Amino acid sequence: MTVGKMHFNEVDTDLSLVGRLLATQFPQWANLPIEPVHSAGTDNAMYRLGNDMVVRLPRIHWAVEAVEREHRWLPPLAPLLPVAIPIPLGTGTPGEGYPWHWSVYRWLEGENPAVDRIADPHLLAMEIAEFVAALQRIDPADGPPAGLPLAMQDAQVRTSIEALRGMIDTDAATVVWEAALQIPEWTGPPVWLHSDLAPGNVLLVEGRLSAVIDFSGVGVGDPSGDLRVAWNLLPAGVRNIFRAALQVDDATWARGRGRALAQALVQLPYYRGTNPLLAYNARHVIHEVLTDHKHGS
Repeated sequence: MTVGKMHFNEVDTDLSLVGRLLATQFPQWANLPIEPVHSAGTDNAMYRLGNDMVVRLPRIHWAVEAVEREHRWLPPLAPLLPVAIPIPLGTGTPGEGYPWHWSVYRWLEGENPAVDRIADPHLLAMEIAEFVAALQRIDPADGPPAGLPLAMQDAQVRTSIEALRGMIDTDAATVVWEAALQIPEWTGPPVWLHSDLAPGNVLLVEGRLSAVIDFSGVGVGDPSGDLRVAWNLLPAGVRNIFRAALQVDDATWARGRGRALAQALVQLPYYRGTNPLLAYNARHVIHEVLTDHKHGS
């Protein structure tokens, strides 16, 4: 069984490939059951291995660098964070027709939250803020750079806005994006970032934050890089609770909103035909950001 493709130049993966890779590189796990994991994740194809492991294979060339990044940084970061994060158990090498390095991780239980069905939004806002604050307290020395200035995303965002004519209010999106480009960039010290806090990378158990996954963009940079969650997951009524818990200044908050809009504008035309859940969330983010801007939030 093949995990569904999301990119036109994505490599093929299936149960047979995973079985062959395990047999040649991790024979101690070769007899465990394997089953595909269906998710909205875009960078890795995932296959559950036994009861407590998962195999992750990069789908696309831009995801390959993250294998080494996660294996280098997740072990030292994990003990310093308030919830579970993925623990790498092994790194695979190219083979059996698969071209890149790949990973075996500890499986983490939990469910992704649905933006319109969060049982206790106030609690979730505080728990995510606690996670972000814990990351930011970690010494950033030697951490790899993460995130790009908004100006470096301008060309891609404008191309995406053109592609969305007739689907969203592109005039309003352009106004909000151009306003975001005028915000001063971060000049303070870098902080540790997850870089993609989104519903698909958050796990809940009984309504409580239990884990944060997919650290492919982990590194140090502008703290606004972890504020997108305020628009892609948290309801409008608890955004200020999240902001207050992190003591975010006006410029950083505005950059975070600009980053949320940029990501959503790029995601929607790219994934609308291959990843309905991600496209739905992108539409949600665009609506939330434009509404915020209209109301001066």
